[in-house]
Amino acid sequence: MITISVNYTCKYRLSFAHHYIWTICGKCYNMKSGRLLKQVYKNGSIGYVINSKFYSLKKLREQLEKIP
Repeated sequence: MITISVNYTCKYRLSFAHHYIWTICGKCYNMKSGRLLKQVYKNGSIGYVINSKFYSLKKLREQLEKIP
């Protein structure tokens, strides 16, 4: 069996949920589960489902903060 590991550089996180992070290449990950989140199209908006609630990209950009 061959094991492949991929390293991403994380740049941003959400201010209200610190375990959701964004990489430099624009991918969103849940660090608790280690899963990649998919972008969702809902009611004419593109966004992510975070903690079982849909947030549009416009709302999420306001809540992003740099990782210290």
